[in-house]
Amino acid sequence: MTSPAAQRLLDAARTRTPCPPVRDLIGADDIKAAYGVQTELTAARLAGRARIVGHKIGLTSAAVQHQLGVDRPDFGVLFDDMDVSGEDAIPVGGLLQPRIEAEVAFVLRTDLADEVTADRVRAAVGAMAPALEIVDSRIAGWDISIADTIADNASSGLFVLGPARVGLGAVEPVDVRMEMSVDGEVVSTGSGAACLGDPLTALAWLAGAARELGDPLRAGQVVLAGALGPMVPVRPGMHVRARFTGLGTVSARFGEV
Repeated sequence: MTSPAAQRLLDAARTRTPCPPVRDLIGADDIKAAYGVQTELTAARLAGRARIVGHKIGLTSAAVQHQLGVDRPDFGVLFDDMDVSGEDAIPVGGLLQPRIEAEVAFVLRTDLADEVTADRVRAAVGAMAPALEIVDSRIAGWDISIADTIADNASSGLFVLGPARVGLGAVEPVDVRMEMSVDGEVVSTGSGAACLGDPLTALAWLAGAARELGDPLRAGQVVLAGALGPMVPVRPGMHVRARFTGLGTVSARFGEV
């Protein structure tokens, strides 16, 4: 039986109409209940034949935490139909309240199913890539507590991976600097240090949290490590490009509808 909180979010996604927060149903700070709702939504997606391809870490940047009024990271699930890397123009019609941010992505070469250590986390990384995440919220007006965003699959939407695949030996994630522009105008800057101090620290946090919830990270999965700078609203027709030192560039163009 679907919980009222999960049903509210499912209905919002189905009708493309933002809904009230779900914290009145699960509590604003009940992390366990929030991940329980997320698990329900994941099961619904899997029943609809979506396939899990990775995870995203949210709320790793102090700037984004300040924008949304929360104070800790969270994570969500990435599905195959969220990857729009090959799209010439990303359709905006299926999104409710999209915003975009630039991140370091990891591609795992081994599982992270055992006790998490710094050495194991480094060894699990097969490659890094520049990435853009289009976050979205089913909650009206982005009026979210930590429980709201966790329940809503960490406010996930879509993601774009750039073409580069770079090993840890070539650049340290903490040293990466990012500049994101919209239609040629710089709108967001940041560095790896803005992502929980180091994107590898964010990956280690995720590995531990996912393992505790019984869904450890697996080889081949993509991990979006979290924003390096502030996110900006998406509007139809905009062209976004992010440059990362040592990783190259990633870009996305949005359709008019």
